[in-house]
Amino acid sequence: MRLTSSAGRLFAAGATTVALLAGSGAAVAAAAQPSGVTSSVASSGAYARLHPLVDLAAQRLATADLVAAAKYGTGSPVDDPAREQQVLDDVARQARELGADPEATVRIFRDQIEANKVVQRELHRRWDADPSQAPGPGERPDLAEVRKEINRVNGELVRGIALSSAARSASSCRGLVVVGAVRVRHERQLDALHAVALGRALPSVCAAA
Repeated sequence: MRLTSSAGRLFAAGATTVALLAGSGAAVAAAAQPSGVTSSVASSGAYARLHPLVDLAAQRLATADLVAAAKYGTGSPVDDPAREQQVLDDVARQARELGADPEATVRIFRDQIEANKVVQRELHRRWDADPSQAPGPGERPDLAEVRKEINRVNGELVRGIALSSAARSASSCRGLVVVGAVRVRHERQLDALHAVALGRALPSVCAAA
C-alpha cells in the first residue's frame, strides 16, 4: 500500500494552518526555523509541557492512515458519531479521575477527531482517483487493533492535558504550540497532508483559543 505525498498546494496550506495558531509575528518567525529553536524556549517549563501534547497529536494522526485503510472499500463511513462520542465520554471520564478539566479535554479531543478525519477523507479521495494506490482487501489493517493504539495514545494525551493546565493557560501558549508544531513536523518528517491535519488538531490546546 502506497501513501503518496500531496502537492505543493497542500504543503503551503499546511504551513499556513500551523502559522495561524500563532499569537504574534515573532512566534511565526521562530517556528519557521525548527532547527533554530532557542535553548531558552526549548528548555522553558511551559514548552516542556506543550511539546509532548503536539507530539502526541502527531502520533494520533499516524493512526489515521491505518483507519482510512481499514475502512476503505468496506462501506464504513469516515464519520462515526457513535465511536466519536464513545471516545469523548471516555477521555472526559479519564480527565475527571485525574482531577483535570473534562470540558477542556473534550474540546481538545474534538479537534483530534476532526484532524484524523482530514487525513482519512484525503486518502480516500486519492484512492478513488487512483485505485492502484488503494489498499487491497488483504492489506486492510484490523480496525479493532488500530483502535487499541488510538486508545493508548488517547490515555497519554489525557495525562498530558492534565499536567499542562498552567502552560495551556499562559499567554505564551499559542506561540509555543506553533514552535512545537513545526518542530514536531521536522522531527517526524510529516508530509504536507499530515502537517495540515496537525494544524487542525491544535487550536483548542491553549485555554484562550
